[in-house]
Amino acid sequence: MTDSIYVGNAGHDAPLDQGWILGHFKDESDPRHTEAVEVKWGIHPRGEERAEWVRGEERTALLVLISGRFRVEFPGRNVVLEKQGDYVVWGRGVDHSWCAEEESVLLTVRWPSVAGYAATPE
Repeated sequence: MTDSIYVGNAGHDAPLDQGWILGHFKDESDPRHTEAVEVKWGIHPRGEERAEWVRGEERTALLVLISGRFRVEFPGRNVVLEKQGDYVVWGRGVDHSWCAEEESVLLTVRWPSVAGYAATPE
């Protein structure tokens, strides 16, 4: 059944939905729709920061650095991803924010896929 197959390119598809290429926010007829997991191909220019902290996180997250240098901020601790393949995982209840110290490309996986947490665009 070819309707259940989607072939794409993360660099092309990601800008269409703020970097997210898989998750609850895709149309239910799209094979990329799922409430189990979210996947993001994030391209962040140097100096870009999250507009506001995520508080009361309800998901587990994995953030993998593809290229660049990226800082993830947690209460009382900062983690810098600087070598390709560096990653950080955090779970439910962990507040966080981030900053691209250099132009960075990251793969983010969050589970489950739930509505919310979108920062208001400036």
